[in-house]
Amino acid sequence: MSTKSTLQNHKTLLMLFFFLITSIGNAQIGIGTTTPDATSIVDITSTTKGMLAPRMTTIQRNAITTPAQGLLVYDTDLKSFYYFSTPSGWLPLLNSSVGRTNFKRVKSAADLAPELLAGGSVYQLSSNTLYEINGTITLTAPINLNNAYVNGMDTNEDVLSFPGGTIFQGTTGGSIRNVTLRGGRAFNITGGTSLLVQNTIVDGQTTGTAGTIANVGLYFGNIIQFINNIGGMTYTSIGNLLLSNQAWFSSNTGTFETFTGIFGQIQKNSGFSQVGAGAIGIDVSSNPSITGDAVLESVVFSGANSAGYVKPYTSGTYTGYNFNNSWNVRSAGIPTETDANAVGDFAIDGGIGGGVSTNLGSGNPSSIVKIVGNSTSYNLFRFSTDSGISNRLKYLGKKKRIFQISGSVSVQVSNTAIYAIYIAKNGAALSQYKIYGKGNPPLLSTDIIVLPINASIELSNNDYIEIGVQRANSSSGDVVVPNMAITIK
Repeated sequence: MSTKSTLQNHKTLLMLFFFLITSIGNAQIGIGTTTPDATSIVDITSTTKGMLAPRMTTIQRNAITTPAQGLLVYDTDLKSFYYFSTPSGWLPLLNSSVGRTNFKRVKSAADLAPELLAGGSVYQLSSNTLYEINGTITLTAPINLNNAYVNGMDTNEDVLSFPGGTIFQGTTGGSIRNVTLRGGRAFNITGGTSLLVQNTIVDGQTTGTAGTIANVGLYFGNIIQFINNIGGMTYTSIGNLLLSNQAWFSSNTGTFETFTGIFGQIQKNSGFSQVGAGAIGIDVSSNPSITGDAVLESVVFSGANSAGYVKPYTSGTYTGYNFNNSWNVRSAGIPTETDANAVGDFAIDGGIGGGVSTNLGSGNPSSIVKIVGNSTSYNLFRFSTDSGISNRLKYLGKKKRIFQISGSVSVQVSNTAIYAIYIAKNGAALSQYKIYGKGNPPLLSTDIIVLPINASIELSNNDYIEIGVQRANSSSGDVVVPNMAITIK
């Protein structure tokens, strides 16, 4: 090596030595810059490259012994930066400038150890905190939801499992989303302001039941699949019950949905119930009370046990139907039941020369008198004969609506006169719908007048209609009605 080259190398080493001495003396390191920022201990400058933190799996991260406060790594499993902070442990770096403090990721039951300590015999969740379920969590005690939010990311992958036990219990509400529930009983919620269950699978695994939700101000169940349960859901005394897209598969047995107690309103729409042999789709046989309205809309009932699609009310319903007047039902597989389908009829058939005489008195014109005779009804839905009163139909629907009244009255008279037939509402004749007919019988014989009935009348709950007759221009002569047939719909 030449003397010149050796001298140049010595100069280079000398310059590097003085640079390191200067850097150490200033307690600063500059990488990519010779002038590190005065406020930094390390200043890395580049416009073409970044900085890599240590990269490791979740298992490797958790295996670090006594991590230092603020230790930073990149978790390759969770695709997120994590830092260590006592006493919380490893925490994710969130995208927002201020991370939320009411969040906890749950990857095993051990992550809920503080909640079990707080609840004693239950996992007492922290109110208004989001618990993210990550994977299958095998519980050793029930969860008291305590107005917290339990969310999974994938319903099929994120599972809360408690073999033989109740998963959620308590007297508070909260939110449950995107999880599968596998246990002896999914729910035993007996109070709370509001409860939401959405995008959830309730899997009884052939030995468990879905459970009970009672005395909740608002329950909203949306997009829930029920499979392998030996008993279904019992809903008791809920202020506002909203059930949307409930899927009951044929793998369930027993009674799928039972309604008991007092409800403000019920709305159950969409979804289906596949009712197998021995199973029951909906049970309302305890006659639950509805202070507002109940709607059963677009739910498909199918399966081998068509007689078990609905176990009906034991009072307040009608032959061949299932629900009382508080319900509006339009679902495939069961009868439609709404106020719009209310219908009633009655008929008097005494035969020619028979029938019962209606005494009109001696006035000219006579008073309007209700036609007498024993009437028979053949089709009554949300109508009644008002405790068996003949020639009367009472509307029992909840909503006011306009009805079409049609039919005919045959009047047999014994003297020449003009007669009028009236429709009466709540005992008052509606003169706008009266119709006249003239009887002109020959001596010692009778004449029969057949008069049509046709009207549109508005009826509210407990309004009733009757048919009356009047002699319009004579002071004597009564009538006999051999036949009368009236329909309201």
